[in-house]
Amino acid sequence: MPLLQSIHKYDIRSFNWCLRIKQRGTAIRLSRVISFTADGPFYVLIGLCFLYFQQWDMAKLLTSAFIIERSAYQIFKNSFRRNRPPEAIPGYESEIKASDQFSFPSGHSSAAFLMAGILAYIFPSIAWALYLWACCVGLSRIMLGVHFPSDILAGALLGSGICSLLITLLF
Repeated sequence: MPLLQSIHKYDIRSFNWCLRIKQRGTAIRLSRVISFTADGPFYVLIGLCFLYFQQWDMAKLLTSAFIIERSAYQIFKNSFRRNRPPEAIPGYESEIKASDQFSFPSGHSSAAFLMAGILAYIFPSIAWALYLWACCVGLSRIMLGVHFPSDILAGALLGSGICSLLITLLF
């Protein structure tokens, strides 16, 4: 239990640090856009592109990965049942309304790191940009006030882990 308490204290400190940045309004607007890119429709579009170009192995990888990732995400989210910042911090209000109740792990981060890993495997020359985008997705969820830093880290590990496992098993 002391470990969880120290993680929560770190989360609160780093969360508050993020919220005190200069140019907060600009950061919030940018965070909304970045977060939107990880909402899901773009992932479907990428999958449809693989089908259109008859990249069956990549379409299979993407579909399998998201089925596994979304299942694991739901299991973890409903098992840990960690409160989001507005419920955990008295008087705090987030910039957006989260789509579900609990915060751990971050689904946006999990999906973004999963997608970044898959696309980096296919297009290694742009891996740096893909992982930069995934990191920005995670940071945007903190800036919007719906996740703590450890939620983002857990999501990134979940998405990256599933991606690595599937690429190892399928290729």
